[in-house]
Order: sequence, then structure tokens, then C-alpha cells
Amino acid sequence: MPTLYHAPFSRSTSILALIEELGVADRIDLREVGVARPDGSGGADARNPHPEGKVPYLTHGADHVRERGAIIAYLTDMFPEAGLGRPVGHPQRGAFLSWLFYYQGVMEPVLVLDRAGLEHPILQATFRDRDAVFARLSEALEAGPYLLGAEYSAVDLLLSSPFQWLPDAMPRQPKLQAWIARCAARPALVAVTERERAGLVA
Repeated sequence: MPTLYHAPFSRSTSILALIEELGVADRIDLREVGVARPDGSGGADARNPHPEGKVPYLTHGADHVRERGAIIAYLTDMFPEAGLGRPVGHPQRGAFLSWLFYYQGVMEPVLVLDRAGLEHPILQATFRDRDAVFARLSEALEAGPYLLGAEYSAVDLLLSSPFQWLPDAMPRQPKLQAWIARCAARPALVAVTERERAGLVA
């Protein structure tokens, strides 16, 4: 059975929402651990096997998976019947993986650098900027209400996730705001958020 190491109100909350969306909470062993928080609270937790003490972290037998994009690909491949991923051979497999890697390699760095107020031509040449990221998202949403078209998928969950926690990073474009609101209203995310606020792990 896969084991997810999770800390409430962290990046791993989106993986809990994915598990809820997949309908496989009874097939994942959930372990709550502590992590160092940006405000200086918390700290390393010996129960967390992540080599840097981060979350989320997924173990499955001898296999260990870190980084949200990789965990999302792993779990959606493991449970393809939910339709949240794009399995090997699917015509959108490449687009699905591209969005996962785009988030990890471009979008999150851009949002973090913007929040830190850091600007440099090398950073912009490497990662683009917020306007370029938002333009890319808007372009994708021309084809439908979600990034891969008509149906919600795990890439929508991942790429909309920072705006659930950083409302001041919210794009001004009405189309993007409507997409973020659709993703935030998903019953799985609402349920997970309510449980975390109530102090319940699962």
C-alpha cells in the first residue's frame, strides 16, 4: 500500500485533494508529520523519510516519490479509472506531463520569485515572468473550461493550487479567476480543506 507523508496546510494538501478525487483514501496509508514553516515554526520530523524533511512524500514498497508533479503522475497512473490523469498511449499524455513539469519548473519558481520581489534578466530569461505564465494559462483555457479541454484533470488541481493559499497572487484576468474558482469549488478540495481546518488528518 502506498504511504503519503503529509503536513496540514502545506503543498501536500493538494495531494490529499487528489486522493479524494481519485476515491482511493482507503488504499493510501496517510502519515501526518511536522515540517519547518516559513514563519519559523515547526521543524524536522524524524518520522518523515523525505531526505530534506519536506512534504508531500510518497513511498510504495522500495520506491520513493517526491515532488508534487511526480506524485500526481504516479498516483494517476496507478488509479487511471478516475480519469484525472492521462495514461501512456492517451493522445493527451504529452500535454498532461508537460503541464506537470511546467508547474514545477516554471510556474512555481516564477510565483516564488515574484512574491520575494526578485528580478533579474537571467531569471526572466530562464523562468519567464508572471505575465508570460498567465498568458500561457489563458491560451490553454481557450480550448475549454480546463487546461486539457472540457474535463477537469489533475493538472488543473496542481496549477490552480497556489492561488488557494496566496490570494494576493491571483491573476487579474477574469478567465483565469473563473478557472481558479471552478477548481477551488471541487467537492474533494472543499472536503479536505474543511477537515484540515477542523484538525482532522483524513
